[in-house]
Amino acid sequence: MIKDRRIAVVMPAYNAERTLEATFREIPFDIVDHVILVDDKSSDQTVKVARGMGIKHIIEHDENKGYGGNQKTCYLTALDLKADIVVMLHPDYQYDPRLIHSMCYLIANGVYEVVLGSRILGRGALKGGMPLYKYIANRFLTLFQNFLTRQKLSEYHTGYRAFSANVLQGINFQVNSDDFVFDNQMLAQIFYAGFEIAEITCPTKYFKEASSINIKRSIRYGLGVMGVSIRYFLAKTGIVKSKIFIN
Repeated sequence: MIKDRRIAVVMPAYNAERTLEATFREIPFDIVDHVILVDDKSSDQTVKVARGMGIKHIIEHDENKGYGGNQKTCYLTALDLKADIVVMLHPDYQYDPRLIHSMCYLIANGVYEVVLGSRILGRGALKGGMPLYKYIANRFLTLFQNFLTRQKLSEYHTGYRAFSANVLQGINFQVNSDDFVFDNQMLAQIFYAGFEIAEITCPTKYFKEASSINIKRSIRYGLGVMGVSIRYFLAKTGIVKSKIFIN
């Protein structure tokens, strides 16, 4: 808790048994009140590991709902627990949990209501082992998105995010995709609603156990991201309405 504001860390999990403990151990429990793990029908022992570590809030999906569907459950659960600040932290140990302090203090002090951990600011991405083709795709898509949204983020594709409850309640994230493009739809909704987004430099780690999507799904994701940006532009200029931008 910071300044009487309850903090929840949500962890959308899928086959994370090998990295969950390392991630969990670095969460700063001096400020974090709740840890919520949502397991998206893993085929490994993710839930067993989570229970063994004493994670109190564990939700198991009866069927695989996808990355976006998992996040929907995460955020709704955090809001049910009356969290004031919600941090999404992937349990694959790709992002550094020690940055939770910095991200949450920006929100708790009223500086920003959304904070992203950016792998692109500084040299964290390539230094941490991001494949070159992913780095190039990230930079291209971000340029395209910034042009259409008229924003200046260093990247839209990080999975490390902190939100005020006010933001989560102010956008209709439940109408978004259940797939990976959910992340970008959510950021577009946040901008459309008039919120500003801060970024902090985040070192990242790429290794065999860290989650990743294959080339085919990466291409589908990239096309989906471009589609979201176009829909945002059309909705913002009043040309065509979109259900994801109607709160």
